[in-house]
Amino acid sequence: MSYVYLKTKANEGSLTQNVIPLKVTSVSISTDKQIPSLPVPVSGLTFGEATTAALDLGMSSKSITLQGFIMEQSITKVGKAAGHDKGALTYTAHEIAQMISSGVDSTGAAEHQAFDELVFLIPSKVNENFVDRGKAADASVTQNGTVEVNIPWTFASRGGSNELDNYLVPFPNDFPTSDTSEGVKGFIRQFGCDFTSDTVEVSFNMQFEVAAVFP
Repeated sequence: MSYVYLKTKANEGSLTQNVIPLKVTSVSISTDKQIPSLPVPVSGLTFGEATTAALDLGMSSKSITLQGFIMEQSITKVGKAAGHDKGALTYTAHEIAQMISSGVDSTGAAEHQAFDELVFLIPSKVNENFVDRGKAADASVTQNGTVEVNIPWTFASRGGSNELDNYLVPFPNDFPTSDTSEGVKGFIRQFGCDFTSDTVEVSFNMQFEVAAVFP
């Protein structure tokens, strides 16, 4: 089973259609806070130590770096485009690498080429409302941590509008509830792959940048 999926813009919440499962050996997640800051003049003289003033405007840049292998596998393409009715087809690792490279090179308007969502599944024992999943499924359960499910990695927090961790947040993004929930949206900043003569696998590295992409 794959735990990392690359979805095209034609995907409609599926892990089997318009999606490429990836065999990933490492995932690196980077979140860089961007806060304008300015050293306060004379603060060292006044307070005995220098002070820096910062204004938190809720800005950050987020990226996910992947390394792994592409292997021969079945991929199903469906949609409005003529000819996308062949069902699951088996592609070589080289064909899949070419497909990803072509998608990175395309425009976001080409929904069957452009990749705009990355799903990286992680184990979870606490649901979106801070309730133990085992207790939520069965009221007779008394022990925590008895049920574990996979959910997509997210930068969202638990709770609805002005609730739980989203207190004072009026329009929060939804926290994932299952493995078919939305992953992170954005674009592939960089994709590289290596062909070697001694294997049918294709090693790759990829950087996915989280963003709201237009179109």
